Amino acid sequence: MYRLAVPGALALVVASSFAALSHRSSTPAVTVPPPAVVSRPSAGLQTIVLAGGCFWGIEAVYEHVKGVKDAVSGYAGGSKAQADYETVSTGATGHAEVVRITFDPAQVSLETLLQVFFSVAHDPTQLNRQGPDVGPQYRSAIFFADEEQAKSARAYIEQLTKAKVYPRTIVTQVVKLDAFYPAEDYHQDFAEKNPTYPYIVYHDKPKVENLKARFPQLYQD
Repeated sequence: MYRLAVPGALALVVASSFAALSHRSSTPAVTVPPPAVVSRPSAGLQTIVLAGGCFWGIEAVYEHVKGVKDAVSGYAGGSKAQADYETVSTGATGHAEVVRITFDPAQVSLETLLQVFFSVAHDPTQLNRQGPDVGPQYRSAIFFADEEQAKSARAYIEQLTKAKVYPRTIVTQVVKLDAFYPAEDYHQDFAEKNPTYPYIVYHDKPKVENLKARFPQLYQD
């Protein structure tokens, strides 16, 4: 992912400059209709794994969604032996940067989480990239845990495609989750711990702000 190695006070100056441009985020929000069909709430917590560019931003968005109990950055789509940041960043391992979202379906449905995913979390029409981040590790994907999740994801993509919500084709993959590998500790809660980091200010903070503006009923501090 794109990084700026800017130390100390200079980082604050750079971050301020990026903040002034934050409304021009590389991933602008899109108004998408709610899912036509919503699954019945089931007992107990569920998980869904989503990929949409740098995991910092996806994690930051879902940590502010009511009903989400946990959001963990990690890797999926490749082997455990290669599931580390430096190796995944080569783009040659088959992994995607992902976020495992644990949620209470009695409070928020999977379909609502997908509406957030397609509206404010990322641009599902960018193939093997997201904003400044280029490579298959930044692809758009939904890693489903079971066939019910797969059915919901495919139905919603079909709905958005028929509605012509986007000017380009949705390229989001819907694939079965084989395994999830948590990312290194320094990647966890990165946006929360580093709010003035230029990448966060420019690319990820606007996503959280768009969540608050477009889904006020879902937003939590």
